[in-house]
Amino acid sequence: MSTMPAPVIHVVDDDASFLTAVGALLNAHGYRTALHTSARELLDTPPQDELACILLDVQMADLSGPQLQQRLAATSCRLPIVFISGHGDISTTVQTIKAGAEDFLTKPVGGEQLLTAVERAIERHRQVREVDHRIGTLRSLLSKLTPRERAVFELLVRGQVHKQIAYELGITERTVKMHRHSVMQKLQVRSLAELAVIAERLGLLSFPGAAPAQAADGRATSSLDRKR
Repeated sequence: MSTMPAPVIHVVDDDASFLTAVGALLNAHGYRTALHTSARELLDTPPQDELACILLDVQMADLSGPQLQQRLAATSCRLPIVFISGHGDISTTVQTIKAGAEDFLTKPVGGEQLLTAVERAIERHRQVREVDHRIGTLRSLLSKLTPRERAVFELLVRGQVHKQIAYELGITERTVKMHRHSVMQKLQVRSLAELAVIAERLGLLSFPGAAPAQAADGRATSSLDRKR
């Protein structure tokens, strides 16, 4: 029976002794490690698409930690970053956290503190990957809609009733109902509330005033649901 491989922790630090010690600690707790003595070394061997995080020193000889953070962001790398610094520089801490860092630790770092930060970062990456997978699945389902079905879908989730959609698209209400049925089958949903949730998750409702209302159970719903 196959099991998921252990998460990979990319450690980037130009202090060889620290790099070795952290690598040994992480390996002893079941993690795989990729040790890099410079920021450029990590950029030359980009992380693979697997559960992982980055432990990153702030001050290094070539590129600094914050500079590497910027470079990785530019390549759409979404691995959580835990910064480790020998200096408790508040401005640098604020800068890196605002740029999306998961945590900021100051040397000397206790083993338990380091492992806790890594565990949080890995859990965050797991959540990001799950969301990405769900969105990828939704986009795949959406791609199965015909252009007319897509148009009906987008009007439905904006709360337009069948009569309005028929007028806007120049078709009959019966045809609208037919397309609505097909849309719900292809997107594997049973209600307009679920259609609205899909639209929201895919960013199709991200404009002022278009967000779906909330039903009593917290699900997104549309004005059309409320009229049924």
